[in-house]
Amino acid sequence: MNIRNYLKLMVEKNASDMFYRAGGNVRMRIDTQVVSVGDEVLTGDDMNEALKDLLSEELREFFHRNLDVDFAVHIPEIDSRFRVSIFRQRNWPSIVVRNIRPLTESMEELILPAAVLKQLCLESRGLVLLTGSMGSGKSTTLAAMVDHINANRRCHIMTMEDPIEFVHVSAKAVVNHREVGLHTESFSSALRGALREDPDIILVGEMRDLETISLAIEAASTGHLVFSTLHTSSAWKTVDRVIEVFPSSEQPLIRSTLADGLRAVVSQTLFKRIDKKGRVVALEILIANPAVRNLIREAKTHQIPSMIQTGKKYGMILLDDYIMELFQKRQISAEEAYAKANEKSRFRPLLNAPPEDFTEV
Repeated sequence: MNIRNYLKLMVEKNASDMFYRAGGNVRMRIDTQVVSVGDEVLTGDDMNEALKDLLSEELREFFHRNLDVDFAVHIPEIDSRFRVSIFRQRNWPSIVVRNIRPLTESMEELILPAAVLKQLCLESRGLVLLTGSMGSGKSTTLAAMVDHINANRRCHIMTMEDPIEFVHVSAKAVVNHREVGLHTESFSSALRGALREDPDIILVGEMRDLETISLAIEAASTGHLVFSTLHTSSAWKTVDRVIEVFPSSEQPLIRSTLADGLRAVVSQTLFKRIDKKGRVVALEILIANPAVRNLIREAKTHQIPSMIQTGKKYGMILLDDYIMELFQKRQISAEEAYAKANEKSRFRPLLNAPPEDFTEV
């Protein structure tokens, strides 16, 4: 089997990721678990054939020059898109493939808190951040929100990604997609250009550096609705992460600017379901109401969790509360709830044999 056969198998098994490397068999992540698919051990020749199949001449030169490359590819025979990461390791290159499933489900079907997220889609300006670890479903949630805007608002949406994952066909909105490395040099250069291109909504695939974060906050403060992602584990830590990127001398000003521009932080984690096949998402939602804005300005972000707890009428919820709801509905196991909770002591009594938590010793 060549790599295209495995990509087809990946779609058939509804796998989220595939690990393709010489010296071992192919493995796929299915419902959060990495499993082997077949007994075939890949060779160096298999890897070379895969590189020839996937890489254009331009991408091949980039890979040899930089030793890794990320791109998206569409395979016409199975009508599917994949995000591909190729990198050097030990003797042979390795390939990791992410299955970009077509967005055919609404927010309700994705089991997301649709009322809150749809309200954020109606905002005229401000910064909305989606956070979580790699593979937590941030891109899918963002795509669902952009899809909702595209279907309901007459506006101009600009997306900047590395690489482009979900492709939105213009409906009520005009949608333009830009890919870093192909259509623009960087997120920051794309953002600078966007401010002259009359967008209403800007999607920045990831806020990676100070310049990109600074430009995103500026765009949110000057009449644009900006969506972006960060790799943080909770809503209040996200606020600190954004501020701490800046030099200490600039942090008081950025606190004030961020407090004025922030609309919401949505932090999410994926769980394997136990009631049926598939996965379910748990969210932490922080809505920037006046009280939250004051905490950000006054550098009291450690008080944000208690503010989330008392802000349910605004649609706020703590991640651990959401996880507990999923557990009580018997959708997730106690073990996984404990493993992914922020306050583990709350979930220890649910376990039959609680492990010793060295972080709390």
